[in-house]
Amino acid sequence: MTERHSNPQALAEQVAAAMWSRDRATNALAMQIVGVKPGYALVSMPVRADMLNGHQTCHGGYLFTLADSAFAYACNSHNQNTVASACHIDFLAPAMEGDILEAEAVERSLTGRTGVYDVTVRTHAGKTIALFRGKSYRISGEVIDGQPQAAHAK
Repeated sequence: MTERHSNPQALAEQVAAAMWSRDRATNALAMQIVGVKPGYALVSMPVRADMLNGHQTCHGGYLFTLADSAFAYACNSHNQNTVASACHIDFLAPAMEGDILEAEAVERSLTGRTGVYDVTVRTHAGKTIALFRGKSYRISGEVIDGQPQAAHAK
């Protein structure tokens, strides 16, 4: 069993950096990690012309991908390999070309191997575009091999 990490914030940042270096999908969509802490992530993405659907609004798949990426950074922030077991999204308003979207993922529950995370997708101006709920499942291994795991408060 590994010892607990004495600085969970530093660990969350190191985990995000390690994941980011391998995350080709998130990088290809020009996403940026705005902030990360244990059980939390804020990720942004510009809506480009090639992301528009036939209604000239951002395709829902890109909104889901943004929310899913924020979810991934939040649920892996404790340095325990974690994957999605289920996700749901509600689309509330359209996003337009040129919008800068932000997905804020917040850990609501973390017990044993499972977690629940809520992600709110907003425009940079604060308009809510979508609400996403992700359920996580911890698998074996660590994001950064050999690093202690952070203790979680929940």
